[in-house]
Amino acid sequence: MSLLPYFAPAKVNRFLHIVGRRADGFHLLQTVFQLLDWGDTLRFELRSDGRIRRATVFDNVAEDEDLTVRAARLLQRATGYARGVDIHLDKQLPLGSGLGGGSSDAATALWALNQLWELGLTRAELMALGVKLGADVPFFLLGQNAFAQGIGDELSPMRLADTTFLLVLPPVSVPTPAIFRDPELTRNTRVVKIADFSRAGPLGAPEFVAGFGHNDLEAVAARLYPPVAQALAVLRQVCPGNSMQAEVRMSGSGSTVYAVVDPGQAAALCTACQQALGADYACRVVRSLSVHPVTGSTG
Repeated sequence: MSLLPYFAPAKVNRFLHIVGRRADGFHLLQTVFQLLDWGDTLRFELRSDGRIRRATVFDNVAEDEDLTVRAARLLQRATGYARGVDIHLDKQLPLGSGLGGGSSDAATALWALNQLWELGLTRAELMALGVKLGADVPFFLLGQNAFAQGIGDELSPMRLADTTFLLVLPPVSVPTPAIFRDPELTRNTRVVKIADFSRAGPLGAPEFVAGFGHNDLEAVAARLYPPVAQALAVLRQVCPGNSMQAEVRMSGSGSTVYAVVDPGQAAALCTACQQALGADYACRVVRSLSVHPVTGSTG
């Protein structure tokens, strides 16, 4: 039995461009993912009977639809492993928030159970399983920040400077399919290369240039979900004196919006946003991670 905590961090999209659409309907995108120091926590209690079950009760997600349960069952089927597990989930990241919570939980479950069940799968093998659960899952298994292309599963590791973010979580859950189905969604943004948004960092590794690009999903989400538009408007009003103001945008398909802020101003800006938006919104200061605390390991 292991009840050790396994962290599942959130992410933000520093930009998100939709550059096309495949014949099967999946959208082609380019984005930079950055890990955050806020997230969910999973614990695993091994079973001898082969059953996989979620020990934590959630009213809004059925057990069979939970990505952690689906990840464990997928891993069990793929390897023929006979034993099971009870999954305990301390859920902090809201559903439909654009922070990758479900995908991150699934990735942490795959990684942790590969260790706890002593299966010996490689990172590449876990990533190949992860993409069957969701396009963002391979990123969380990569273990570090990255530039993503394709449907989000073609990953190039990337160095990003340590960054402080002010997150605003509106009181609405945004369903990703509704955003991608919208006829007004821009689907032909120009394809970019890493050189377009990076500079040479230490040892020649590419380093992201803050403020580059935009989020093509933002205008649609703001139109369909007014609380997203309100959060963006308030962030842009509250942060005009902030030197990082060029980067105020939505993460993923929403609903979370963020501003890159100076660490010394973060607490005051957070308080100002909370006062302007009211108690229905949640404002939070978070910091970036350079390495995933779980999947960034070599074990």
